[in-house]
Amino acid sequence: MDYFTVKTLHQTAVALSIAGFFARGLGGLAGADWVRSRAAKSVPHVVDTVLLLSALVLAWMLRLNPLTTPWLAAKIVALLVYIVLGMVALNPQRAPKLRAAAWLAALTSFGYIVSVALTKSPLGFFGGMG
Repeated sequence: MDYFTVKTLHQTAVALSIAGFFARGLGGLAGADWVRSRAAKSVPHVVDTVLLLSALVLAWMLRLNPLTTPWLAAKIVALLVYIVLGMVALNPQRAPKLRAAAWLAALTSFGYIVSVALTKSPLGFFGGMG
């Protein structure tokens, strides 16, 4: 696959991943039954696997090393924060207020990750876009 194809696949997986997380978080907070369905629990794993694999291929194609590329390291750290917050947000055993706060914080973390990707700066939107 060429770079453009992998990048498009990655961006599509990003959009599907955040749309699914947004919907599952909102549905979970609203008490919707569908969030406990097999599809709602398994499809995100497929999408996120494609997302991760395409990210690794892009990093390899561009010869990026997170140890020497600060913006990539920042994305990885923020991704780990996003995952932990997402686990709290989607856990029905947690208090609704905690889940809502974690969901909003995870969405903010996702926004930061995208801003780092767009600016190629570890400051992301905190450093401005210009």
